[in-house]
Amino acid sequence: MHAILTLLLQIGVIVVAARLVGLLFRRIHQPQVMGEMVAGILLGPSLLGWVAPETSAMLFPTESLAVLGSLSQVGLLVFMFLVGLELNPNLLRGRGRAAVVTSHASIIVPYLLGSVLALYLYSRLSDRSVSFLEFSLFMGAAMSVTAFPVLARILTERNLLHTKVGALTIACAAVDDVTAWCILAGVVALVRATSVQELVFFTLGGSLLYIAGMIFVVRPVLGRLEAYHHSRGRLTQDMLAVVLVLMLASAWATEWIGIHALFGAFLFGAIMPKAAGFVRDLSGKLEDFVVVLLLPLFFAYTGLQTRVGLLDSLDLWILCGLVTLVAIVGKFGGSTIAARLTGLSWREAGALGILMNTRGLMELVILTIGLELGVISPALFAMMVLMALATTFMTTPLLEWIYPDRLIRAETIGIPEQKMFTVLIPVSLPSSGPDLLRVASALAPPSRLRVHALHLNRPETGSVRTGPVHVEADALRPLLDAARRGEIHVRPMTLVSRAPGADIVEAAHAAAADLVLMGWHKPVLSRSILSGTVYEVMSQARTDVAVYLSRHGRPWQRILVPYTGSIHDRAALEIAGWMGRQEGVEITLLHVVKPDRGSDVRRPGLSDERDMLDTAGVRLKVVEREDTEEALVEEALQGYDLIIVGASEEWGLQPTLFSLHHETLARRCPASLLIVRQYVAEGDTPV
Repeated sequence: MHAILTLLLQIGVIVVAARLVGLLFRRIHQPQVMGEMVAGILLGPSLLGWVAPETSAMLFPTESLAVLGSLSQVGLLVFMFLVGLELNPNLLRGRGRAAVVTSHASIIVPYLLGSVLALYLYSRLSDRSVSFLEFSLFMGAAMSVTAFPVLARILTERNLLHTKVGALTIACAAVDDVTAWCILAGVVALVRATSVQELVFFTLGGSLLYIAGMIFVVRPVLGRLEAYHHSRGRLTQDMLAVVLVLMLASAWATEWIGIHALFGAFLFGAIMPKAAGFVRDLSGKLEDFVVVLLLPLFFAYTGLQTRVGLLDSLDLWILCGLVTLVAIVGKFGGSTIAARLTGLSWREAGALGILMNTRGLMELVILTIGLELGVISPALFAMMVLMALATTFMTTPLLEWIYPDRLIRAETIGIPEQKMFTVLIPVSLPSSGPDLLRVASALAPPSRLRVHALHLNRPETGSVRTGPVHVEADALRPLLDAARRGEIHVRPMTLVSRAPGADIVEAAHAAAADLVLMGWHKPVLSRSILSGTVYEVMSQARTDVAVYLSRHGRPWQRILVPYTGSIHDRAALEIAGWMGRQEGVEITLLHVVKPDRGSDVRRPGLSDERDMLDTAGVRLKVVEREDTEEALVEEALQGYDLIIVGASEEWGLQPTLFSLHHETLARRCPASLLIVRQYVAEGDTPV
């Protein structure tokens, strides 16, 4: 087969396998990059080459691997640039003693244990072509690394970035990555140097000159580039070309000096200006292409070099288990104990230790360099790859066990310090935010109103974003602008969610919300207002829920409240009473009775609302009709601005999961609609 045809076939198979296995891993709540790593292993001799050797030989002939490897190295260079780009010194500000102690312990303890383990492994898995010093230094560095990109993705998807544990973890991981790469650069220089003189004068001296030039010459130039980006308001193709050429030049320089091209790409990214817009634009231009196409090539190339079949004896599998055990004890144990000594609780310290034990992609990068240099044997390479997969895979389930979502929600959202009227507003569409805030502000004066504005993002599929994700708050911006104009205090929250309904319920519980106020827009599969996510929230929330359907933006001067005496109607009437405190608001209470029972015969429960009926601005209207829903529609057509109605079958508004019809009231009435469902605690009997 022609070389270009083979390469195109390889790329297609690798990308498809990476996406499919990544999707499978997302289904079991693992980072997609974890699945892509496994896909690379499955395409190699460990599975495909074992079960279908002829297919493997046809798809990945030996003579084609050099081209595949070169492409994967280009992708890795850009990826390491992105890793450095997302490393922000501001991560360390305010972390104090806890970050310093924990980050040092999470490097020193696994490094020492890795070096001690090297004493045992050297005679069994290495030979005299590699000095023990090189071998032990490499084992220490490999044990010390933390997968900063994968860790950042886990923190984001678990909404941990803005918690104490998440902030401390990301700071420690940043320090760990920089330290591990510096150690690795030293190991590479030591291995490549042909003499002490070359090591000292050329490699060490050249490295110092290179670092000084990057900091004092290149960095100011990049500062001007960032200023130009700010003045233009966007990243042009010419600016991107300049950045990429400088990145390649930096990688070339470090490769020539003898400390590997990846270190040059990483350091160039690390010294880039950290203005959020500049970083976001650069990442946005490069990330998707690298993640979707180039990184899977690296995973596949790594998988082609991983031969699990080399572990062909019980002794070798015991050694593999020992490597994994030492890695976990060093990273998890060292980080956990250090975090506990700095004042974190055992639960928080354990969560930090679990997160720091994530190795993932960065471990594969280091191992590939070690195999390329000949520092580790193919058998040890396979063991270390299995260790990287195991420590990354265990992170999510262990974290869920020791630090469950309910604790994260409580810390992220916070519990009110004093009793106020608290409203949680989930915002899906940006345009709905101001309308929902207008409803909330009508329920209590600003001094007694606490508003939590919540926007739920879907997980970024396939992304291994290389640092703390810059969460976009565009969906909340119109609401926050309206809050500033109205001098209303709003606490914004943006969370990553796989199950919006359940997460809204948990957020309401954590915030101790008195009311969940939701908007409605026409979904794809159902046209019912009270279905889908709204149905889940109404069914599961342990607080009152209201759904607002906005028809106009004018003030609510005439409000209609239909009433039959149900618990949900009473909640609607109570909300109308709060709104009625505003000047110029007229409330009409519509009470529908069956014919031939007399206009003075009222449903049970109406007499309980005498205080409300006696207040100024509340008018009672009794109508005799057999069809209560039709009676409400007819009255609603009489020029009302807002209808506040209980969610019940009486008004054709019973919440259903798969209802496929528009509710009559919503379809036929021009007024805005506020549907209220009161929470009934278990054991209580709704009236």
